[in-house]
Amino acid sequence: GEGRVSIAKVAITTSQAKLLVPVPRPNKLFLLAGNYADHIREGGGIAAERAETFPYVFMKPPTTTLTDPGQPIRIPRVSPGAIDWELELAVVIGRRTKAVSEAEALGCVAGYTVINDISNRKFKPNPKRKERPKDNFFDWLHGKWHDSFCPCGPCIVSADAIPNPQSLPLQLKLNDQIRQDASTALMIFPVAAVIEFISSFVTLEPGDIISTGTPAGVGSTTGTFLKPGDVLSAQIGQIGTLVTPVLAE
Repeated sequence: GEGRVSIAKVAITTSQAKLLVPVPRPNKLFLLAGNYADHIREGGGIAAERAETFPYVFMKPPTTTLTDPGQPIRIPRVSPGAIDWELELAVVIGRRTKAVSEAEALGCVAGYTVINDISNRKFKPNPKRKERPKDNFFDWLHGKWHDSFCPCGPCIVSADAIPNPQSLPLQLKLNDQIRQDASTALMIFPVAAVIEFISSFVTLEPGDIISTGTPAGVGSTTGTFLKPGDVLSAQIGQIGTLVTPVLAE
């Protein structure tokens, strides 16, 4: 009728649009390390039972690492030789949350998206340094902070459309070759437990992002690292595919 707009007349395809990071400036961007047993083992570690450990949580600087869908990551000139991928399910917080129980935690979720936690496996500032016990940890951490190293998207799927985030297939392709193929069912700490843990000592705010760790299949296991011209396709069932080309800085 009069005044109505036809969806067919205003709809455009994704190829006609420029997609942006679903949450461009989150107050906090959390990520998990070692939340899939197979990924821990492929790196030479020993996976502990959930009751015997706790989630390893770190952060990335959101405004300089988050990268729009379809936009490139850039291999840093300062350390170009060992840049790796990590497909992850990301959680977007929907309301202010503190000390929520695991049983109630999913009620705090606005939706889910895809993150590729790009990582520099051999970042080593000051190669002439005198080694100290914590150097390896900070090399690992700083190697995740390079500009562009957190592609995110292509969209947010609302939490009501994904009532069980522990049943989603994950698959990452490098130049059309499958490298990661797993399920969120394999997480050591499920989404709700991760939210419970973080909110026990940090107030979560609307728009905060929590990326829940990567399964086995990262490039460092086989010595396969990213180079200019590569294309990553990171897919999670019910959400979509995050495509990321690779360029030199």
